[in-house]
Amino acid sequence: MTGELGRSEALRLAGLTAAADPGMDRFARLVTRFLRVPVALVSLLETERQVFPGMVGLAEPWAGRRQTPLNRSFCQHVVRSGEPLVLNDSRLNSLTRSSLAVSELQVIAYAGMPLTDADGHVLGSLCAIDHEPREWTEPELHDLADLAAACSVELRLRIASEQVRRDRDHAGRLLRASVELARSRDLADVVRRLRQLFDGSARPSYVGLLLADGQELRRVVEPDDVRPVEAAVPSMAVDSGFPSARAMREQQAVFVPDHAALEAGYSADAVAGYDALGLASAFCVPLGRRRGVLTWSWAGAHALGVTEEAVLTAVAGYVSQAVERMRFVESRLSTAQQLQSAMLTELPDVPGLEMSTLYLPAEDQDMVGGDWYDAYVLPPGPGGRQPCLVASIGDVIGHDMRAAVVMGQVRSMLRQATLGHPERSPAVALAAVEAAFAALPLGPGATAVHARLDSHHDRWRLTMSNAGHPPPLLRLPDGRVSTLDDHDLLLLDAAIGLDRYEHEYEIPPGAVLLLYTDGLVERRHSDIEEGIRRAMSTLSAYGDRPLPQLLEALSRGVKNSPGHDDMAVLAIRVTDGAGGTDHRR
Repeated sequence: MTGELGRSEALRLAGLTAAADPGMDRFARLVTRFLRVPVALVSLLETERQVFPGMVGLAEPWAGRRQTPLNRSFCQHVVRSGEPLVLNDSRLNSLTRSSLAVSELQVIAYAGMPLTDADGHVLGSLCAIDHEPREWTEPELHDLADLAAACSVELRLRIASEQVRRDRDHAGRLLRASVELARSRDLADVVRRLRQLFDGSARPSYVGLLLADGQELRRVVEPDDVRPVEAAVPSMAVDSGFPSARAMREQQAVFVPDHAALEAGYSADAVAGYDALGLASAFCVPLGRRRGVLTWSWAGAHALGVTEEAVLTAVAGYVSQAVERMRFVESRLSTAQQLQSAMLTELPDVPGLEMSTLYLPAEDQDMVGGDWYDAYVLPPGPGGRQPCLVASIGDVIGHDMRAAVVMGQVRSMLRQATLGHPERSPAVALAAVEAAFAALPLGPGATAVHARLDSHHDRWRLTMSNAGHPPPLLRLPDGRVSTLDDHDLLLLDAAIGLDRYEHEYEIPPGAVLLLYTDGLVERRHSDIEEGIRRAMSTLSAYGDRPLPQLLEALSRGVKNSPGHDDMAVLAIRVTDGAGGTDHRR
C-alpha cells in the first residue's frame, strides 16, 4: 500500500482526529518545556484539513476546534517534502509568507519534524511555534527531532494495535462467513447473509453477487433489500468495461482502490455507473468454475490490507461452494417439484360449491414434501345414486423425491379404491391404501383425510374418514368455527387389520370446509393445538371473503414463520344445496 491511499489508511488506523488525546497532548507539553515555546502541536494532515490531537497554547477559536483548513497549515509542507521545515521568520519565506497561519495564528517562527508510520508515510508533524522571530539552536532541533521520533513510535504502536484488532475481526468474520453461508437457503439468502457479515468503518457500501449466464453476468437480488446498483445495472456483458466483467474474463481478483484508478482503467459506462451510485472503489473476486463474480464496493477510496484481501478471497470461495450446492439442489428440486405439481389436481366445477387450493413449498429448499390434495366428481352409481364430490388431503411422511413419488401413488390408489367400491366409502378406500402400505415397500406411511360430499336437500352431507391427519375445520355462516375431530390411526402397516370408521356432518349453505396439512398449523416452539386455534381464528375472520383471500390470509402466518414446512390447503364453500342437480361436466 503506497502513496496517499496508504497514508490515509494509516491515519484511520491511528484513530486520531480533531479531538484531544492525552498521549498526544503530552508530547505537545514536552515540546513547550524543552524548547520554551508558547505553542506546540501534534498536527496530522487529512485530505482537506489539519487536525491537532496534541496541542498546547493555540488561541481561540482554533484551540476549541483543534483543526484548521489547509490554507492555515505549515504542516502540509512537511508532509509533502518528507523533510523538517525550520523557519526563523515565516514572513520572510516565499513558501509561507502569504499563509493565513501567519496573520491569524501568529505563526512567526516555526520548527516542524515529520511524523511517520512504519511504512514511511508522513502523517503530519510535531511542531514548535513562536509568535516572534527566533533563531532555533541545534540542541533545540535535536530535542524536537527526538520527541518527533518518540511520537512516531507511539503512532506506529496505535496503528499496529488497530491492525491487530482488525485482523482479529477479519478472522472472526471469516469463521462467521463459513457458518452463515453453509446455512443459506437460496441465492438471495446468500446475498443477505453476506451483507450482514460486515460492520464498522470498513463496511462496504455495496456487496453484490453476479452469476454467469452465457456471455452475461446477472445480479442476484435480495428482494427485501434491492440496492440502486441492482436496478441501474441488473446485468452486464462479460466483455464490458466494468471491473466485475474484467475479473470474470481474467479469472483473477481485480482491485480498484479509488476513483482515479476507475477512470484510468475502465469504461466510461463503468465510471458513470459508479458515479451515479456514489461508489469509488471495488474489489471483485471471480467464483470457482467460472460461476460468477463477488463484488465489494465502497463510497470512497479504500485501502485493501493483506489480511482483508485474504479474507474476502476466502469468503468468495465459500460463496462459490454455496452457489454450487444451490444449483445442484435447484436442479434436483425442479424435477421433484415438477413431479409434485403435475400430480396436484385441477379443481372441478361443481354447482353449489366453490373451491380453492393453496400449495406452499417448505422454506428449507433442500426439502420437497409429500403434501397433496385431490378433488374430483364421481359419476352416478348403481341404483340411481347421484354424482358426488370426493375430496382428499394428505401428507406422506418424508421430505424428498421418494415422498413426492409415494404421494402420487397414494393419491392414485385412493382414487382407484374409491371408484372400485359401489358405496364410495371413504373408510373402505383408506383401508385399501393401508393394505398396500403393508404389502408394498412404500415407506413409513402417511396421514390423510378422505371425504365425500353429497347434495342432500338444502345442504350438503360430508362423509369423512380421517387416518391420523389434523382435523378439518368447519366455519358456519355465523362465523363460528369447529374442528371435525373424529379420526383413526395413521396409515401404517402396523395398523393393518384395524377397522376404519366414517363420520357424517351436515354442511349448510354459506359454510366453509377447510382441509389442510400440518404445515399450516405446526410452528417451531409451539404445539399444533395452538396452530389450529390460529387457523380457526383466521377462518372465522376471513371465511366470508372470496376463498383466494382466505387462503392468502392463512398463508401469511406461515410465510412469516422461519423454517416452515410445506403445506397444502383445500377450501370448499357451500353456496347452495344443489339438491338433485346433475353434477356431470
